[in-house]
Amino acid sequence: MTVRFFHTSDWHLGQFFYNHSRQFEHEQFLAWLLLQIKEKQPHALFIAGDIFDVINPASAAQKQLYQFLADAHDIAPHMQTLMIAGNHDSGYRIEQVEPLLEKYNAKTVGVIHKNTDGQVDLERLLVPIYDENKKIIAWCLTLPFLRPAEITGFNEQTTNSKNAIAYLHQQLISAAKNKKSDDQALILMSHAHMQGGETSDSERPIIIGNEEALSTTLFDDVIDYVALGHLHKPQKVGQEHIRYSGSPIPLSFSEINYKHQVIEVTIDPTEIDDSRFKFETLPIPRSVQLHKIKGELNEVFAKLKALSSGEIDNIDHREYVDIEYHTDVPPQPNLRQQFEDALPKGRYRLVRISRQYLASEKNDDSAAQMSLEPPTPEKLFQQIWDKQGYSNDDAVLKDFLSLVQEVEKSLENEHEV
Repeated sequence: MTVRFFHTSDWHLGQFFYNHSRQFEHEQFLAWLLLQIKEKQPHALFIAGDIFDVINPASAAQKQLYQFLADAHDIAPHMQTLMIAGNHDSGYRIEQVEPLLEKYNAKTVGVIHKNTDGQVDLERLLVPIYDENKKIIAWCLTLPFLRPAEITGFNEQTTNSKNAIAYLHQQLISAAKNKKSDDQALILMSHAHMQGGETSDSERPIIIGNEEALSTTLFDDVIDYVALGHLHKPQKVGQEHIRYSGSPIPLSFSEINYKHQVIEVTIDPTEIDDSRFKFETLPIPRSVQLHKIKGELNEVFAKLKALSSGEIDNIDHREYVDIEYHTDVPPQPNLRQQFEDALPKGRYRLVRISRQYLASEKNDDSAAQMSLEPPTPEKLFQQIWDKQGYSNDDAVLKDFLSLVQEVEKSLENEHEV
């Protein structure tokens, strides 16, 4: 039986972009997605993690998700929506609303659960996908973001994260093989950083110190499609059927040129070659544009003045501007106001200014950059460490990032109480 589904990920509902709400942009994306669902009527919609931007999302972000699920169920009542938790999500929180999700033919897998015998509850991770006649046409192997505390310590095969991840994949794929029939597809959905994946600066590292990304050798040949989340750029990883769908909107200025999309996948498991796959990319319209302006001051002013004019009344609809200017002298006190004055009125939001300071080139041909972007804990620690005159030490950085993860996990648990 043929199965047809949409692969999406990394919605990051509730994100604030330099203190500006992305609610309008997400509203536009979700309205567009509803139109695609109405037209295509897929069997399933997959959201491969990072549904929300933070573990404790605002009520407006939660309302966006649940209103979308209600609307999607109205226009495609047979469609299943299947979600997994990403590293930005609270797995426990998104599982708490299961009774509500059931009303909209939706399911979420947030964490790895144990059976009464203390082993991984594999049944909970294997979700059937049905056709319009309630016949199982596929199985989805759901793997949310794997936190070490949830997957280690089960037995001698799970003494550390690397071994535990491999063991979990082996056990889950083995269980899926026992369930599937020849005319049913196997789809694996995971939120992970895979080896060879191209990253952007808006993705929070999910492996301590970025020590080791996962290998696609974890995926058995029996898997028909791997629906990945975490990396925001749409991309294949090694093979045609192992893909990141990417985020629906640019989450940083480094993602300006990404071709944001939803992937429509059709699989006929009865075919024996590549003809069993059909992929179609559905380009997502960009509702708010981003502009990165770089150069010396005279170039920057010229580029700002050349931007399109025409006022946009609602500030949440206005376009974002990032300026990186190059100079060999200290900045003038009113430089920001000069930039604002050069922009066409009422159309843009100047959200970031950074300086490439070139004065030191006269002495040693080196350059230092000053950015007004808020530092991450990792960057802040590195700056302080360097300032104290210590040499780079990967082991120290790894220990620091491990502490950060423990604090984040502790905060998440507090929110669940």
